[in-house]
Amino acid sequence: MSRIILCVDMDAFFASVEQRTRPFLKGKPIAVIVSAKRTVITTASYEARKYGVKTGMNIHEAKKVCPQLILVIGDNEKYAYTCRGLERIYLGFTPDVEVYSIDEAFLDITSSHHLFGNPEAVGIEIKREIKEKFGIFCTVGIGPNKLIAKLAVDLNKPDGLRWIKPDDVTGILEDLPVKELWGIGQKISAILRTMGIKTCGELGRTPLSILRNRFGIIGIRLKAMGLGLDDSHVTREEEEPKSIGHSMTLPRDIGDRREIHAYLLRLSEMVGRRARRHGLMGKVISLVIRYPDFETFSKQKTFREYTDDTHVIYQSVIDILNSLRLRDKIRLLGVSLSTLTRDPLQLSLFKESRRRKSLLQTMDRINDRYGDFTLIWGSYKIQEVDSGVISPAWRPSGVRCVNVK
Repeated sequence: MSRIILCVDMDAFFASVEQRTRPFLKGKPIAVIVSAKRTVITTASYEARKYGVKTGMNIHEAKKVCPQLILVIGDNEKYAYTCRGLERIYLGFTPDVEVYSIDEAFLDITSSHHLFGNPEAVGIEIKREIKEKFGIFCTVGIGPNKLIAKLAVDLNKPDGLRWIKPDDVTGILEDLPVKELWGIGQKISAILRTMGIKTCGELGRTPLSILRNRFGIIGIRLKAMGLGLDDSHVTREEEEPKSIGHSMTLPRDIGDRREIHAYLLRLSEMVGRRARRHGLMGKVISLVIRYPDFETFSKQKTFREYTDDTHVIYQSVIDILNSLRLRDKIRLLGVSLSTLTRDPLQLSLFKESRRRKSLLQTMDRINDRYGDFTLIWGSYKIQEVDSGVISPAWRPSGVRCVNVK
């Protein structure tokens, strides 16, 4: 029996939530931004998109194409609250729900759609409940797998509903540009174009040996995508995370090393605390830097032993920073911990290590009870911090569920 996968993608999620909770914004062109001190559009309402306002555009450009644009500072608590509510709606139709991002989810309704009539009836009812409970719109795509369900969404936004049945897949893919497929970005699309492959139909007919020679193992996946095949499952439980990271767009571009160190200490604490909360340790520590012109790069350091210690993480990113020659002030900083393993919870033989672990656990308990950064390291003296707009990778549960404000 063919699987029936449903994809729900919220339309202009952040902007729609703001319009719902602030009625005077309804029907008006708005753009969500990180803070009043930063100048990049995070997302825009469809009213603003009609004028050409796009994600990543700076405010000056956005105002030029849409002079009446209203800027709104994002409210992460509202977005997280709404995401949790959406998940509860989905679970009313099937237990097999994968919250893929804060504004998108996959549902496997293969075994449950008949309880509601048919797959389209499920999509209609989900759209109705979301509109009724949250006053926002979504697009629903239905297909035999996640790839096709996502395509059905992308081809029918906004406020759409489409069911692509197995017999229709080949016809739809035949003349569809490869860039329209979920997972094929600009870089791969450009390479395929140089190979004379512009449509999904052409991709599906390309011999696997040619794709393997050019892309390696990824070529197998590309061949399957060209044929509309995808065997990935809808997974309710989050897979073991590959990394734990936090990044921060700074309130202003900074070049002073002492300020940079203070922000890195905060980020290291955020990473270490989340690792400890979920019983994870890592031995690859990475530093991410973004300059004002948005050039971004990262560098990492690998250890022999695993760690979740804030100060080990912090000292590592400081060592990485000291090995760099910064060409400009910094706009964004990021710290991550990867090559993860479960904490074996073994008692250290060394007294100093036991004292440090006990101190970290005590700080974690205090901050869990009274709020993030109630107790902070003395080296962190910066008062000015923007929380930023919540990451699309945020989840209602698991290691990607972080406190928001």
